Amino acid sequence: MTEQTKQTQAEIAAEDENHIIAERRAKLAALRAAGVAYPNDFKRTDLFGDLRAKWGDTPKEDLEAAAPTVAVSGRMMLKRVMGKASFATVRDFTGTMQYFITPSEVGDEAYALFKTMDLGDIVAAEGTLFRTNRGELSVRVKTLRLMTKSIRPLPDKHKGLCDPEQCCRQRYVDLIVNNESRERFETRSKIVAGVREFMGAHRFMEVETPMLNPIPGGANAKPFETHHNALDMQLFLRIAPELYLKRLVVGGFERVFEINRCFRNEGIDTRHNPEFTTIEFYATYWTYRDQMEFTENLLRTVAQKAVGSMKFNYQGTEIDLEKPFAKLTPEEAILKYAPQYTEANLKDEAFLRTELKRLGEPQPEWVGMGALVMGLFEAVAEGKLIEPTFIIDYPVEISPLARASDTRPGLTERFELFIYGRELANGFSELNDPEDQAQRFQAQADAKSHGDDEANNDKLLAAMQAVPAGQRGAKFVSAVCFILPDGRHLTCMGECPGSIAFTRLCGDYGFGYDPLFIPADCGVGKTDKRPNTENRSYAQLTPDEKDAISHRGNALAALEKQLPSFLSAVTEEGVIAQVSGKVEIKLK
Repeated sequence: MTEQTKQTQAEIAAEDENHIIAERRAKLAALRAAGVAYPNDFKRTDLFGDLRAKWGDTPKEDLEAAAPTVAVSGRMMLKRVMGKASFATVRDFTGTMQYFITPSEVGDEAYALFKTMDLGDIVAAEGTLFRTNRGELSVRVKTLRLMTKSIRPLPDKHKGLCDPEQCCRQRYVDLIVNNESRERFETRSKIVAGVREFMGAHRFMEVETPMLNPIPGGANAKPFETHHNALDMQLFLRIAPELYLKRLVVGGFERVFEINRCFRNEGIDTRHNPEFTTIEFYATYWTYRDQMEFTENLLRTVAQKAVGSMKFNYQGTEIDLEKPFAKLTPEEAILKYAPQYTEANLKDEAFLRTELKRLGEPQPEWVGMGALVMGLFEAVAEGKLIEPTFIIDYPVEISPLARASDTRPGLTERFELFIYGRELANGFSELNDPEDQAQRFQAQADAKSHGDDEANNDKLLAAMQAVPAGQRGAKFVSAVCFILPDGRHLTCMGECPGSIAFTRLCGDYGFGYDPLFIPADCGVGKTDKRPNTENRSYAQLTPDEKDAISHRGNALAALEKQLPSFLSAVTEEGVIAQVSGKVEIKLK
């Protein structure tokens, strides 16, 4: 099908839909002229699911004898007009039921109104339950009312709503026409209720922690930023509730959990969403092995309650939660699911870097062996973990909050649970050594800055790939500002001119863009400078060599030079007083 044909079909469909909407609006106008178009005085006393549960097995003759009266309402999904008798399939939130409508029961006026009703309309009925000759439990309608007129048509009953993007953008339509989507929502609700019941039975207290955080934390991810006007401060939507939950543990609540939203300002795909729901729990005096056992039991119990079995089908694959979950280290998982590798390969840094580059997963130079092994695990083994599997004993360098193993240097007491090739849970024995924790936080911050540097430098090199040497001029610029209480200020600029390199020129003293910036001059000691004839990068200069050409130093030198005249102008209006070793400016 050509793009032109697709466009033509889309235009025809849009025109047809507009025509249908116009017809329905005309019907609505007639309803308004006749009285209240959207009544609100009908009292529903019965639900379709409840009626089927109570009367679904009752024989036809017994049901006729009982003739239970009902008052029901729902959205009309199917409609069949057959002369003096018509049928409608109507759905409420518990299921569907058939209406049987005749002019002899509802009257000619109501029957004529029914003929004008459309799929998607909300239709109420009062009548009696009976069973048709074909055995279908139905309502013999005696009173029929249109409660809500649907203006837009439902998707075609045969094609349905198939476009995944439309299903997401118009979830309400998806829920109207797709039974699987509704069942998924219902199952999710049962899962959440089951989790709460299980946690409560094990004496966990449910809490809610702040969504707006003064600093991002709890996980290594990019946050959403916002601003609190009343407090005039920057805030972040939380990445994870971890740090606040830990404070509750410190405060004496020894078992806490939270089911709530988290936000990460990163990519969107089948495994990532900018906002998502997690459950996070903490229990004192538990090791990571206690947590794994608890997690197994939690999943089994909740699965039984939500779907009625510990075995279920996911995307054509049976998942069995009943048998014990497997436990493997990352290295064991690699050797099991990618047998082309050897134990020696997993201890060879050069091999790992080369192999990851070949697999399209190159790692920055600054990462260690632990991260390299985990990179290979993610590339060749993670997607093959179909049956429930705990991956245990993660490297310290990628586990900043997990307790280090007391017996295996370089490893932590941490696990992740994988099912169908996807990580579903992460847990660990808590790190309770404050000094070790501080060092881990610092290492995490350093790693994050390195990661950002790598990405930014790659982006800059790519953007300037075709720019010739004579056009690669650049400069580092700093500003320093001296501000008075009344808002008057003195701003001074400092510059360090240079150019952008064609490749990284890494050294021992740089960060950010330093490996790509070649200053025009370099320092001789801290004060003198000379032309940078060696074309060394900012990252290759020593601290003393940088001081002599520093853009920050130049800005401060300019401030030092201009500040006396600025303050002299101030003294014409005020008085400079020396108080406790600092200068205060008192304005008149």
